[in-house]
Amino acid sequence: MKNRILVLFTSISVLFSCSSDDSDEQPNPPAQQNTVRLATDTTFGNILTDSEGMSLYFFSRDVKGDSRCLDGCLAAWPIFYAADLTLDDGLEASDFGEITRADGEKQTTFKGWPLYYFANDNAAGDTNGDQVGNNWYIAKPDYSLMYAEAQLVGRDSDGNLINFTSDYTPGDGLTFYMTNFTGRTIYTFMNDTNGVNNFTAQDFSNNAVWPIINIDIDRLPSILNADDFGTIDVHGSQQITYKGWPLYYFGQDVTRGDNFGINFPAPGVWPIANADTPTAPAN
Repeated sequence: MKNRILVLFTSISVLFSCSSDDSDEQPNPPAQQNTVRLATDTTFGNILTDSEGMSLYFFSRDVKGDSRCLDGCLAAWPIFYAADLTLDDGLEASDFGEITRADGEKQTTFKGWPLYYFANDNAAGDTNGDQVGNNWYIAKPDYSLMYAEAQLVGRDSDGNLINFTSDYTPGDGLTFYMTNFTGRTIYTFMNDTNGVNNFTAQDFSNNAVWPIINIDIDRLPSILNADDFGTIDVHGSQQITYKGWPLYYFGQDVTRGDNFGINFPAPGVWPIANADTPTAPAN
């Protein structure tokens, strides 16, 4: 009888011992990654990726907030969409949104810019799509400026819309130009000289018409060279310059992507700024 009790006790001990060992050997489930992550890249600094670390991109032609990448374009630039966003620390939910594209699909946006993948990125951390066609850029959360590509549209004296080409003659065609991160067009003034603002009144009474721009220029799309930017003092306020040209917004540009200043008061008096802008003449 004692031997039977001993055998039973031993069997129970072994059973509990095996159960404990099995439990200890169960692998921990992988940590759930956020749907949008904030990664650090050695070239670009902070960039946006999906949950697997695949890089996301902005398209210059999407300056108005709708997607201009349609049909065959999507083979190279698949859309990014996450119905339920979770975000890494440092990202704000208010900066994200979604659009319904012309093809009926939904797409996630960041500060109004639709987000995409690049088909030739093969592994997490790849950034092969940056500056492709001079109109695709790695998605950073904190660009100082953006590089747009769109039709220039002005107004005639009656308020009717007129399309302009890059040489400020009436016509159709896409033009590159700089905007701020939210798509507000940036201009130069033809009567300014290198490092000299010849427009703004000392009392800033005309600043509402052409507001001077003063933002930190430290996170730029890769097509722009930080050495081309500077700052000047304008009656006690700071204004940024590009290739010596003081930079301005236009007061009547109220919707992202507007560029109504290109023919106000006449075509080319207030040119847009882009990588082809010549150096401002000496004073």
